[in-house]
Amino acid sequence: MPRTPVDLTRDSAPKAVLVGIHDRKGIVSSRDYVFSWKESMRELARLAETLDYEVVAQVTQEKEAPDPQTYLGTGKARELVQVVADEGATCVIVDGRLSPTQLRNLEDITGVTVMDRTDLILRIFAARARTAEGKLQVEMAAAQHALARLAGTGVHMSNPGAGIGTRGPGETKIEMDRRVLRNRIASLNRELKKVARQRAEQTKKRRESGIPIVSLVGYTNAGKSTLFNTLTGDEAYADDKLFATLDPWTRRWRLPSGQVVLLVDTVGFIQGLPHELVAAFRATLEESVDSDLHIHVVDVSNPAWPQQMATVNGVLSDLGVEGRPRVVCFNKKDRVSPQELDSVLRVHRGSVAISALFEDGLDELALAVAEGLSEKRVTVSWHIPYSKWDLVFEIKRVGNVRSEIHDDEGALINVDLLPEDAERFSRKLEIRKT
Repeated sequence: MPRTPVDLTRDSAPKAVLVGIHDRKGIVSSRDYVFSWKESMRELARLAETLDYEVVAQVTQEKEAPDPQTYLGTGKARELVQVVADEGATCVIVDGRLSPTQLRNLEDITGVTVMDRTDLILRIFAARARTAEGKLQVEMAAAQHALARLAGTGVHMSNPGAGIGTRGPGETKIEMDRRVLRNRIASLNRELKKVARQRAEQTKKRRESGIPIVSLVGYTNAGKSTLFNTLTGDEAYADDKLFATLDPWTRRWRLPSGQVVLLVDTVGFIQGLPHELVAAFRATLEESVDSDLHIHVVDVSNPAWPQQMATVNGVLSDLGVEGRPRVVCFNKKDRVSPQELDSVLRVHRGSVAISALFEDGLDELALAVAEGLSEKRVTVSWHIPYSKWDLVFEIKRVGNVRSEIHDDEGALINVDLLPEDAERFSRKLEIRKT
C-alpha cells in the first residue's frame, strides 16, 4: 500500500493516531521510561501537538514486549489500520523506539507515515533550533539516527536475482546511502569541533571573570525560560510548549545581596530522550550544567512531577554532575492548593516554592541560591578604606556580602568568596584576612 505523505503546508492540521503498549502493571515497556503508560501517552500527545498535529485517536495494548514485526500484535495492528482509515489520519506516532523492520511493516499495512518517539523529538528539535550550533547538533543527531535506521531496511531494495557472492543494486544503494551519511557525519563533526573550541574560549573567559555560574535545569515545560526572563529581565523565548527552548542562554542575575551571577537557561529534559540527541548535544549540555550551582525547576502542578524529577536526576548523573550544589525550586505554586504545597515542601526540606509567572517567592529563591553558593566559599572580614572603594564593587560582583558597617574611614565588610578570590583581594588590599 503506498504511503500518504504528510503535507505540513496545508491549512488544516495533519491528523495523527497515537500507539502505545504497556505491561500488566501499566508500565511502558522501556528502561528509559519512568511514567505510567497513561502519563506517557499524554506526554506523547503534547509532543505531537507541539508540531501542530491533531491527535484524533489512540490505540493501546497490554503486552509484555513489542512484537518484533509490527510492534503491536496482529489483531491490534488490524485495529490500527481501521482506526487510521476511519479517522482520516495521515500519520501514526508510536510511544517507543521502532526497529527498521517494525517501521517498514507498519507503514506498509497502514499506508501512512509512521514515526516513533525518537523521530518526533528529532523533528521538534529541528524546528526549534535557532543558533548555528544547535542546528548542526540536530542535523548530527538526525544523520546518526538515519544511519542506524538503514540497517535492515533493504528488503524492498534488494535484487532478487542476485546470487551468492554477487551485489544487487539494492545492496549498492544502501551502501551508497551509508557512505553519504558517514561523510556528512564526519563533516558535521569537524564543524561542531570548531564551534566547540569557540564556545570553550567563551566559557574560559566567563570562568576567569570569577562570577559564579548558576544553571537552570529541569524537565521540559517546567517553566525554566519564564523564570530566566523574570530573574534577568531578558526576553528569551518562552512558551507553554515542550522544548520551547533548545539553545542555552546566559545572562547576568543580580541577587538582592548585590552579588552577580551568570544564569544559564538549558534545554529541558524528557523521558526517552533519543540517545542520538544526548550524544549530539552532550558537549553543550555538559558545559551548560558544569556550573557552581543548579536550580532544579520542577512543575509542581504536574501530577507526574516525581517521575520528572527522577528523569532529570538521571540525565545529570549520566553527565557526571549530580554532585553539584543544588536548589530544588517547585514552580507553578499558584496552580496547587496550599495544603498540597506544604506537604511537598515538608518532604523536600530546603526547597523553595515559587510562581515564575506571578513573580512570587523569588526572594526566597535568591536567598537559597546565595546560601548554596556559599557552601564552597570562605567567609572573610575586611576593613576597606574609602580610598580603595573601587575594589568593593568588584568584591560585591563575585561574592555574597553578609554585612557592611560604615565608619569615618571606610567600612567593615563581611563577605563569602571563593578561596582564590579571597587570596586575590587580600593581595590587592594589602591586608590580612581576619
